[in-house]
Amino acid sequence: MRKWITVLLIFLVAPAAASDGAPTPLTPFATHQTTQDSRIAELDATLERALQTGDFVGLAVAVVRGGETHFLKTYGDVSVEAPEPVTPDTLFRIASLSKGFASSLAGIAVDEGLLSLDAPATDFAPMLALANGAETSLTLERLLSHRTGLPPNAYDNLLEAGIAPDDILPQYRKVKPICPVGGCYAYQNITYDIAGRAVAAVYDAPFSDIVASRLFTPLGMTTASYGAIALSESHSWARPHSRRRNRDANAPANPWRVVDVKAPYYATPAAGGVNASILDMAQWLKAQMGAAPEVISPRVLDIIHTPHVNTPSESRRMRRVMPNLRSSQYGLGWRIYDYAGTRVIAHGGSVDGYGAHIVFIPDLETGIVILSNTRTRRLWSIAPMFLDLALDLPRKDWLALEETGDSFTGSK
Repeated sequence: MRKWITVLLIFLVAPAAASDGAPTPLTPFATHQTTQDSRIAELDATLERALQTGDFVGLAVAVVRGGETHFLKTYGDVSVEAPEPVTPDTLFRIASLSKGFASSLAGIAVDEGLLSLDAPATDFAPMLALANGAETSLTLERLLSHRTGLPPNAYDNLLEAGIAPDDILPQYRKVKPICPVGGCYAYQNITYDIAGRAVAAVYDAPFSDIVASRLFTPLGMTTASYGAIALSESHSWARPHSRRRNRDANAPANPWRVVDVKAPYYATPAAGGVNASILDMAQWLKAQMGAAPEVISPRVLDIIHTPHVNTPSESRRMRRVMPNLRSSQYGLGWRIYDYAGTRVIAHGGSVDGYGAHIVFIPDLETGIVILSNTRTRRLWSIAPMFLDLALDLPRKDWLALEETGDSFTGSK
C-alpha cells in the first residue's frame, strides 16, 4: 500500500548554557515536554503497527496540546480500488461530530442575544408533532441534549429510505414516547437537525453558509464543507469502505471494498453533514479547547460543555472499548465523560464507511482527533489508548494487535 505521511511535532528546544559554562539543568516543564513527546512516539508506533493488520484503509490523526498542533499524521490510502495516499487535507465525512458545529453556533446565537435555549422547537419546525401534543414542551435545550422523549434514533430508518425530514417530523406523533419530553436521554439525528433551522432563522441565511462564515473561515478550516457534492468534488477525498464477506477459503479474510456514499444523513446537516480534513479538525479541536476565544468564547464553551443529562446507555456502550469510563453525560452536542476520575469531553461519528472521534482533556489542554474511512473496533480503541498515555495510566494493548479487528459502530 502506498503511503504519504506528514508529521508535525513540536520538539523541545534546549535552553542556552549558563554563562559560567556549567550545564543548565532541565526544568520540570522540559522533563514533562520530553515525556509527552515519548508518549506521542508510542502512539505513532502503535498506529503504524495497527495499519499493518489490514484493519484500516485510510487514517488521519492529530494531537493538540496547549493550543498547538503537537502531532499530525496520515496513514494509508483514500481507496483500495485506486490507491492514493491520504494527505492532511484529504476530506472525510465526520458524521455526528457535525453536531458540535450546530451546538456551537446555537451557543454563539444565545451569547449574542439572538436565540434562547428555551425557545420551542416548533418555532423553527412547525411541522413537528409528538404524541399527545408533547412537541410544545420540546425546547432547543432539550433537543440539543437529546431529551425529546423519543426512542433512540427514531425514524432514522425512514431517513435512510430517502424520506425527507419535513415528511418525517409530523410522523413522530405516532411514536410511543419512552419518557416525557426532557425526562431522559435518547440519541437522535432527525430532530437534532432542527437546531440548524433555528440558527438559519436567527441569522437569516442558509445554515451551511453561517457555519462557513462564523466557524470554518475564521478558524482556518479551509477545506471543510457540507454535502455529498462538496465531498466528491474535492481534490482529495477518502472513499467509504466496508468489509466484503468472502466465502472463498483461499481469498484474504474480509477484504475491503469501496461502497457508495450514503446521502440520507446529508439531509440533516446539523446532525451529520460536515466533511473535513484532519488539518481542519485540528483547528476545530483547538477552538473547542479555548484557543480561539474571538470565534468561540469561553461563555459559549461553557454553554455547550456543561452536562444536561446522564447517559447510562452511552456508558454501557462505550465500556466495551473504554473500561476506565466511570460515567457519561451529554451537554449540547458534546459528551462529557468521567474517565478514570478525569473530566473528558468527546464525541463520536459513524456513518457507513466512515468513523470519526474527537476527545480532549480540558485540565491538561490536550486532545486527539481521529478520522477513518473504515469502521472497526480498533478505530474506537485509539482514543482510550491516547487517554491512558496522556493520563499516564497503566499501559494496555488497546488495539489488540494480535487479534482480528471486528465491527463496532462506536459512539455517535
